[in-house]
This record gives sequence, C-alpha cells and structure tokens, in this order.
Amino acid sequence: MSAEKQKKDLSSVIEELEKKCKELPDNIMARHHLAVVYRQAGRVEDAMRELDSCLKQDPQCVEAMVNLGAILFERGRLDEALEMNERALKVNEELAQAYANIGLIRQQQGEGDKAIEAYTAAVGHDPKLITAWINLATTRIMLEDFTGAEKDAREAIKLNPDFGMAHNNLAVALFYRKKYQEAKAATDRATELEFPVDPRFLEAINQGLNGDT
Repeated sequence: MSAEKQKKDLSSVIEELEKKCKELPDNIMARHHLAVVYRQAGRVEDAMRELDSCLKQDPQCVEAMVNLGAILFERGRLDEALEMNERALKVNEELAQAYANIGLIRQQQGEGDKAIEAYTAAVGHDPKLITAWINLATTRIMLEDFTGAEKDAREAIKLNPDFGMAHNNLAVALFYRKKYQEAKAATDRATELEFPVDPRFLEAINQGLNGDT
C-alpha cells in the first residue's frame, strides 16, 4: 500500500470515528480507537487528548494508560511514562504490555537489572509477546549475559522465524560465546530478512572464523 493510499484510508477512518464520538461522546471504546488512529496518522496531540478523555470517563481504562504511556515514552518523558504503566498494573497486575513498556523505559534509563525483571514478567504473563523476548535478549547482551541472550533470541525466533532483529540478536549472543559459524549463519538469515546488520559486526565474525580474535 502506498503512503498516499494509507493516508487517505486513515483520514477516512478518522472521519468516521470522529462522527461516532460526536454522536456517542460517552463511548470509550470509540474514543480510544480514535486515539490509536490519530497516533498512526501522526496526530499525537489529538491522540493524547482523546486518551486523557478516556481516563476522565473511566479512570481504570488500562488500554488508554498503556497507549498514553507509550506516547510519553516516545516524547522522552520517561518518568511520566513509567508512572502511567505502573498505574495500569495497579488495575491489572497481569498486563503483559505494561511490563514490557516498563522494561523499555528501564532499559532506556540504563537500569538493566530492572529492565530484565520487567521483561521477564511480561513474557511470564504472555509468552507470545515477541518484542519482550527480543528486548530481553538485547538487555542481556548489554549486561554480558550471552547464554541468557541466546535463549531469549531463540524464543523470539520460535514465535516468528522471519523477524530479522531476533536473528541479529542471536548472532551477537553467539559471537560473544565464540560460536562464530553459528553467528555467521544467524547474520546471513538476518540479512536475508533485510535487517541492517552492522558491517563492523560482520567483519568481527569473519575475523573470528579466521582465528584472528
């Protein structure tokens, strides 16, 4: 789908949802859906306004909390994003996406151990949450837990064998475990899937294969 066609489709959906919200101002589901589409269309301020409206109508609307937290994270307002996701967990302590979001915030803050704890909780509540597995692997690599990173990357690949970043993470973990042949195979697969593997990393693997490390 072309960008222009997608833009027109989003505009059409927005128009319909705006009309519905005007007719049914207390319909939280429609208002939340409108916020999501606003965000997709790049209308972030409008999305935040609608999410705030959802929370005023229903202070326990965890979907609005999670989405608002994601926007706050994107804007670099990490403390507010953390607070919003923690607020969602007070309503539903099994909300995997909120844990995953907290992991991302902690990772951004450089608090690796807390990030691992949050991501682990996320996959504990939803083992199919692939982004949490991938971010777990990334954080473990940062903490030099390469055995754990390999395991997490393989879990992500089980869920989606065509996720290039998962293969790249696996390659990094394997490289640091000196499994150079397997690391090369993983980068080959990541490249096939159009993931931008760092050329310097490819060179390091080749040096490992040639016994130069």
